[in-house]
Amino acid sequence: MESLLAFFLAESQRSTCAMSETNLNVDRTAERIETGALCPKLARRALLLTALAAGACLATRPVAADEDQPGSDERPQKGDLLVFSEGEHEGQIIKPDDLKLGGPPVHAWPKDPKTSVVRSGSRLNEILIVKLDASELDDDTRSRSADGIVAYSAVCSHAGCPVSEWVKGEGTDKVVLKCPCHNSEYDPRQAAQVVFGPAPRRLAALPLALVDGSLTVAAPFVGKVGAQQAG
Repeated sequence: MESLLAFFLAESQRSTCAMSETNLNVDRTAERIETGALCPKLARRALLLTALAAGACLATRPVAADEDQPGSDERPQKGDLLVFSEGEHEGQIIKPDDLKLGGPPVHAWPKDPKTSVVRSGSRLNEILIVKLDASELDDDTRSRSADGIVAYSAVCSHAGCPVSEWVKGEGTDKVVLKCPCHNSEYDPRQAAQVVFGPAPRRLAALPLALVDGSLTVAAPFVGKVGAQQAG
């Protein structure tokens, strides 16, 4: 296509019709054609060149990805894999060795292993995964963990903001999950119960399992995901 455009441009430049400018944009070319400023032969060439250029632009325009794949907005399901939702490894399957003991958490999406659809169609599906010392977990949390690795909804139960911080908690030496919107804090060692701030309830927990060395979803969310107004 580029060589064809170059050919017509060269032919136009060699035309016997004098031109005051050799690089006309589409709007100025159309104007000169309408007013008769271009001779008929050059006008025909200019129109053809314009059409070819427009076609080339359309041909090279990227096609938008389909963000509404079937299943992309469904909640995590048993057997789903977990993939990075951000960063340089976005979309890659998360392995236990990708997680640092003691945090920080990794942000993840569930992925259907059969269809390869990443369930990123709803923000309520984003998950926080953190690797902790299993001996620090209470019984309920340990029962839903995979070798000390726990997972929770990344949506705050107060106003639906993202839970994005991993900081020393208010009045404690422990590092906790924190929502910066209204400073709600959750302890991931105790089923993400609220330890500070206005959040009305703990984060929804996602039970995990290890299958063939990969983290997988063992069961649907335990508890309500997000706030009442979150969507």
